[in-house]
Amino acid sequence: MPDMLVKLYDLPPLEPAVARQRERDIGIRRGLAPEKALVLPWIRERFNEYWVSEADVAFSRQPPTIMLAQRGEQLLGFACYDTTHKNFFGPTGVDEAERGRGIGAALLLAALHDMRSAGYMYGIIGWAGPTAYYEKIVGAASIPDSEPPGSYRGMLGTHATFHERAPDDSFLDGD
Repeated sequence: MPDMLVKLYDLPPLEPAVARQRERDIGIRRGLAPEKALVLPWIRERFNEYWVSEADVAFSRQPPTIMLAQRGEQLLGFACYDTTHKNFFGPTGVDEAERGRGIGAALLLAALHDMRSAGYMYGIIGWAGPTAYYEKIVGAASIPDSEPPGSYRGMLGTHATFHERAPDDSFLDGD
């Protein structure tokens, strides 16, 4: 899975994706620090410990760099940026029962638009599993010779991450 590059100055508009979710009573918003104790176990249960660590970092930033999707009190998905490295998008995931409804796309766009507002002109999607998804939603392009991503080289557990327990494309919503 390569890293991908996104032109943040040329993103699709955010509002239609958020409005589509709002019509389904789903809110897309920035996470709040007090929610950390609720969100991290949710991520651990559905995804993996690496993503819990990255989401923890997102909650520690001010403002937090984690976007959440929720219906009432039910968490449906999340998207982080500026966690493992500055200017990196990810991790992101949507509850399996809610995939295919545009939640992942709305979270992706919310995070990338936030990155643009922070002054970034380009964003990097680190270790992007579903490359076709990112190409379709935001016009991302694979970065040549970035597999496995150099940004994770030397990290503890790298062999397991890249070879044994790598997440598949199913963590997104397939939009």
